[in-house]
Amino acid sequence: MNIWIAYGILLISIGAFMSGSFAIPFDKVRKWKWENYWLIYALFGYIVVPLIICLIFVPSFFRLLWIIPTKTATWILFLGMIYGAANLTFGLSLRYLGIALGYALSLGLMMAIGTLVPPIIDGRLKLLFEESGGMMLIIGIIISLLGIGISGYAGFLKSKRIEKNEKIEFNIKKGIGAALFVGITGSSAALGIEQGKPIATATIEVGANPLFQDTVVFLVLYTGSFVTTLVWCLYLSIKNKTLNNFLETKDGSLVINYLYCALAGFLWYINYVFFGMGRLQMGEFTFVAWGILMTLTIVFATLWGLYRGEWKGVSMKIRILMWTGLIVLVFASFLIGISSN
Repeated sequence: MNIWIAYGILLISIGAFMSGSFAIPFDKVRKWKWENYWLIYALFGYIVVPLIICLIFVPSFFRLLWIIPTKTATWILFLGMIYGAANLTFGLSLRYLGIALGYALSLGLMMAIGTLVPPIIDGRLKLLFEESGGMMLIIGIIISLLGIGISGYAGFLKSKRIEKNEKIEFNIKKGIGAALFVGITGSSAALGIEQGKPIATATIEVGANPLFQDTVVFLVLYTGSFVTTLVWCLYLSIKNKTLNNFLETKDGSLVINYLYCALAGFLWYINYVFFGMGRLQMGEFTFVAWGILMTLTIVFATLWGLYRGEWKGVSMKIRILMWTGLIVLVFASFLIGISSN
């Protein structure tokens, strides 16, 4: 394997760890409803942290905003709005399928679609198939889907035994419908990143380190995501009469809530910083990085669940299925990575 590809996989793995960890701070938020903490998390993850990163690592940032192609920026902004809708719907897949199965199906579909659609559109998949890498990529995706299936099944069995007394509204039809929506619309982020090459090129031209060339692309993309999130969360806040939660809490935890939501947003966005640096090591076929990110995010999310005791009390058979799924996913992520070699 090319040493730079191995380095890229390592960087993406760090990003995947951040992605699988970002929701942990929500456990510390008190007296807020979902629409409260999700909006503040989105404010920091989609706007504040990306803007700070751009101001630090992109020279002449505000001048750059005036010279990037308007058509490209508008298209990426629109894709970001779709991705925002996907993130909102992701919660429904967890509600109807449980955490393990919902995570596996939603991110699994995002992985497959987000890895294949961008190179199909710009023709790079055809180039990859002219070498052995194309077939290796397809095999890696198939193996990844197999690992996701194993992990999802283990999660389903675990949910039946452990979560049957919790307030989880199992509905396989609604859950799969939500997961399909998330998988299809969520892959818009991968398309937006790949379509942002003109902006990335302009970022380098103003003097930014090539490792951070995608930071402005991320800001434009997730600004669109924030618009969708803002509209929906404000609607829910008005409907549920929770607007006052943004200004006061009965137990004085307002500042703490904002800090933990900010931490969640920071972790979520920094995952894309590492992802952006890692994908550049994949050479011409940067699109394979998305498959690695989604696959390893499922792995780290499952490990967090294990650490937090979500798998406590399950049978040895279910644990073996869980670990088998994780091993298959890790193997698939490396196979997807070296397909670009």
